[in-house]
Amino acid sequence: MRKVNTNLNTNVSYLKTYLAIDKSFDLIYLELNYAEKDMAMFMVDGFVKDDIMAFIMQSLQRLEPYELEIDTLKKLVKRDVPFIEIEAMDDMDSLIDFILSGATVLFVDGLEKAIIIDARTYPARSPEEPDLERVVRGPRDGFVETLVFNTSLTRRRVRDRSLRMEFMQVGRRSKTDVVISYIEDIADSRQVERIKKLVKSIDTDGLPMAEKTIEEFFSHRYWNPYPAVRYTERPDTVASHLYEGHIILIIDGSPCAMITQTTYWQHLQHAEEYRQKPTVGAYLRFVRFIAIFLSLILLPLYYLFTVQPELLSPALSFIGPEDTEAIPILVQFLIAELGLDVLRMASIHTPSSLGTALGLVAAIMIGEVSVQVGWFSHEVVLYIATAAIGSYATPSYELSMANRLVRLFLLFTTALFGVSGYVAGVTVWLLFLIKMRTMDTPYFWPMVPFSAKNMRDTFIRFPIPVRHLRPSILRPKDPDR
Repeated sequence: MRKVNTNLNTNVSYLKTYLAIDKSFDLIYLELNYAEKDMAMFMVDGFVKDDIMAFIMQSLQRLEPYELEIDTLKKLVKRDVPFIEIEAMDDMDSLIDFILSGATVLFVDGLEKAIIIDARTYPARSPEEPDLERVVRGPRDGFVETLVFNTSLTRRRVRDRSLRMEFMQVGRRSKTDVVISYIEDIADSRQVERIKKLVKSIDTDGLPMAEKTIEEFFSHRYWNPYPAVRYTERPDTVASHLYEGHIILIIDGSPCAMITQTTYWQHLQHAEEYRQKPTVGAYLRFVRFIAIFLSLILLPLYYLFTVQPELLSPALSFIGPEDTEAIPILVQFLIAELGLDVLRMASIHTPSSLGTALGLVAAIMIGEVSVQVGWFSHEVVLYIATAAIGSYATPSYELSMANRLVRLFLLFTTALFGVSGYVAGVTVWLLFLIKMRTMDTPYFWPMVPFSAKNMRDTFIRFPIPVRHLRPSILRPKDPDR
């Protein structure tokens, strides 16, 4: 560990070489002299607040030589540098990290410590309502890509004295800021320490994909399509999970907060259910569960009834195409599924001004014309649309993509082995979810292991005054709300 040298020129020479000041236009080095003392400032252009730095330099300019003859460092930190976030440090490597993250570092000749002035600001958009988690009634603010903004939005809603925001850095090169947030009087201490160790154990150059990179290090099941954590861009959703005992990770550069120890059923809940009356919220949750369930089983079940019509009762004999199509039903389903994914990717990359044109192309040319020329039957289009709507009704985008892969898996097993393949596929899927654990939390809880009270709260949106217990699987210190 390299220490700050009392000779200013030695420190400046080292930083100029290490940071390659002459090769990066945005790295600023200022030679200063105040109160007959040589000083140097290092900062990154675009991160520093110009008006604050100008005010600090004006304050230093008014100093007289005799004022800094004794206890120079103490006087500068306590009196002469008028700023709130300021500290002295002698570790040169840490000072370099502060400079690259946006802080201003002041070196003074003769001092064995440098002064960190945290007058940084980041380019940021305004906190807008997230597109994936809209509600009819409720707050319209959402997380942004700036860490400090996100923590302040969280603390605005959780004014608990035991709310903790523990700062860490991940990435040998990127030094990405990560905050672990939890309510100390509620969250399980062992789980907090477990997550801290997991974050500290991440050994990589950087976090280019922010929260997704951390999730992959957390899960250790790289090919498992199901999300190990829940993502949200809503501060009120984070606040409600903090009160339940969850531990939240907020990563700088990402508008998504990571909610840990989440189960399969929590990915199916949405803030809209709690913004309505309990009866309406329970109805919305019931409809959502039905839509997601149909998106999983409807296509393979329809295919099974189509190839084995004897399984149908006479009352349901209308199910299935009237005429034998030139293209097999299975191929139609696969083409339609791939087409939906291509359309989804195209909509992401299409400018908003051309979105209407893309919708017309999808509806008229791909939908109606493809049926007329014989690529699809009308029933295939109907069931594919129903499955797609169910996928879009899933609050968690990551879970909807995983369910789509499961739907294709069930379709293939049904096509290969008929009824046995369908039953076996559903059984394997259920066993997979039952066996799965995320951070030592059963993924299919409260169904497996069974918990009657929590099952009730999972499938029915109960009134808040009735839900006086926190989820037991989180092992909260204070189980009673």
